[in-house]
Amino acid sequence: MSPFLAGVLQLLALIAALALAYRPLGDHMAGVYSSTKHLRVEKWIYKAIGADPDVGMRWPAYLRGVLAFSAVSVVFLYLLQRFQGSLPGSLGFSSIDPDQAFNTAASFVSNTNWQSYYGEQAMGHVVQTGGLAVQNFVSAAVGISVAVALVRGFARSRTGELGNFWADLVRGTVRILLPVAAVAAIVLVACGAIQNFTGVHEAGQFTGGSQQWRGGAVASQEAIKELGTNGGGYFNANSAHPFENPGPFSNLFEIFLILVVPFSLTRTFGRMVGSLKQGYAILATMAVIWVGFTALMMWTEFHHGGPALDIAGGAMEGKENRFGVGSSSIFAVSTTLTSTGAVDSFHSSFTGFGGGITMLGMQLGEIAPGGVGSGLYGMLILAIIAVFIAGLMVGRTPEYLGKKIGTREIKLAACYILITPALVLCFTAASTALPTPAHSMTNSGAHGFSEILYAFTSGANNNGSAFAGLNADTQWFNTTIGLAMLLGRFLPMVFVLALAGSLAGQKPVPATAGTLRTEKPLFTGLLVGTIMIIAGLTYFPALALGPLAEGLAS
Repeated sequence: MSPFLAGVLQLLALIAALALAYRPLGDHMAGVYSSTKHLRVEKWIYKAIGADPDVGMRWPAYLRGVLAFSAVSVVFLYLLQRFQGSLPGSLGFSSIDPDQAFNTAASFVSNTNWQSYYGEQAMGHVVQTGGLAVQNFVSAAVGISVAVALVRGFARSRTGELGNFWADLVRGTVRILLPVAAVAAIVLVACGAIQNFTGVHEAGQFTGGSQQWRGGAVASQEAIKELGTNGGGYFNANSAHPFENPGPFSNLFEIFLILVVPFSLTRTFGRMVGSLKQGYAILATMAVIWVGFTALMMWTEFHHGGPALDIAGGAMEGKENRFGVGSSSIFAVSTTLTSTGAVDSFHSSFTGFGGGITMLGMQLGEIAPGGVGSGLYGMLILAIIAVFIAGLMVGRTPEYLGKKIGTREIKLAACYILITPALVLCFTAASTALPTPAHSMTNSGAHGFSEILYAFTSGANNNGSAFAGLNADTQWFNTTIGLAMLLGRFLPMVFVLALAGSLAGQKPVPATAGTLRTEKPLFTGLLVGTIMIIAGLTYFPALALGPLAEGLAS
C-alpha cells in the first residue's frame, strides 16, 4: 500500500468515527447544559466553593465568574511551580523560575499549553498531575461554558440571564470531560502509553553516557490533553514520544479525541436553539475547511522531488516513521485548526507551504472545528459577520436565528475578530524590531521570521504548538507570550459574553420571505468565503514574509 493511500484511508476512518460519535455526544452535551437537576457530587462541589447553581447570571456576573476563577487558577498554578522544590513527588527538580512559572501558569489556564521547558526535566509528579492536568480539565470546561452562554443568548429572549457559570463549569467537568477522558486513558494504556508514578531510571550504559527515562501519569494526562484541546505534553517530544503516543492506532485515536467535542458541539448548538439544521450548517462550514486544509497539507507534503524523498514516501524530516506523512499531516492540521497544539511531528521541518498551512489554520481563529467551546463561539461570531455582509449587499437589516444584528452586536463582533490579530502582529513586530529577541532565532531569513510569527500566532490564538528552532525560554518571550495568551483568551470572552447578553435581551424577529436562510448551503459557502477573506486580508503580508517566501524559494 502506498503511503498516500494509507493516509487517505486513515482520513476516511477518522471521519467515520467522528460521524458515529456526533449524535450521541452532541445530544448528551445539550442535555447536560439544559438539565435542572444536580448530581450528588456536584452538590458537594457547590457547597465547597459556596456557589448557588440555581441563580441565573446576567453577562457581567457570568464574566466575573470566568475571570475570578481563571485568576485564582493562575495564582495557584504559579505558586505550585515556585514551591515545587519543597513539595513531595518533585523528583528532585528545583522550583521554576518566576518568568517561566508565569508563562506556564498563563499557558495552562488559558487552554494554550505552550511549553518553554522540557517536561521530563522540569516538572515533578505533583505539578504535572495536581497542577497541569487539573487545568487541562477546568480550562476546557470554561471554554465550553462560554460557548453555551452564547448559545443561550440566541435561544432565549427578553431576559439577560445566560445561566450560571459555576453550574456550567462543574457540569462540563464532571459529566462530560471526566468520563470521556477516563475511558480514553484506558484505551491509551491498552495501546502502550505509560501510567505510573515512578521516578527517573537509568536505562543502560551507552557510548558517551547513559540513557535516562522517567515515568508519570502519562495516559491520563494525554487523554484530557487531546480531549480538552489543551496540548501540553508530559515529555518534550509531545505526542511524538512513544510513551505518550505508542503507535499508529493510538495516533489516530488521539486525533479523534482532538476533534470529537468541537465537532459534536455543533449538534449541541442546533439542539439548544431548536433547529438541528442550523447546527448542520455550522458543522458543514467547519468540515469543509478542515477537509480542505487536510487535503492541501497532504498534497504539499507528498508533492516532492528527488530520489531520497521518493524512497522515503514523502518529506519525512521531523516526522515519525511509525506514523508517516499522511497521518502526520492529518494530525498537524487537526491540532492547528483546533486550539490543541499537540504535535506528533515538528512543524518547523514541514515544507515551506506546509508550515504556512499550520500557521494559517491558527490565524483563521481556530474555528474548524476549533477548541472545545472556543471553536463554536468563534464560528458563531463569524456567522454574525457573514450575515451582516449579506444584509449590506441586499439593503436589509441583518438577522441571525431570529435576532437582529444591530450596531451594538456588530461592534462587539468586530472587536472580537480584531483583538487576536492585533496581539499577534504587534508582538511579532516588536520581537523582530528589538535586538535581543532576534538572538533566540536558530534560523535567519524567512524561516527565522516564521519562528517568531508562529510563536505569537500560537500564543494569542491559544494553540500552544511551536515552530521549533526558537529559544522561547527567555524573559522576553516568557513574558510577552504569556501576556498574549492571557489577553488572547479572556478579552475575546468579554465580547462574546456581552454579545450573548445583548442577544438574550432581544425580542425574537419572525422570519419573512426576505430573511437569509442560514441553514442552507448558500450560507455555508458565504461563511467559508467570509472566514478566508478576513484571515487573508489580515495576515497575508506577514505570511508573505515568512512561509510563502520560503515555499516559493524552495
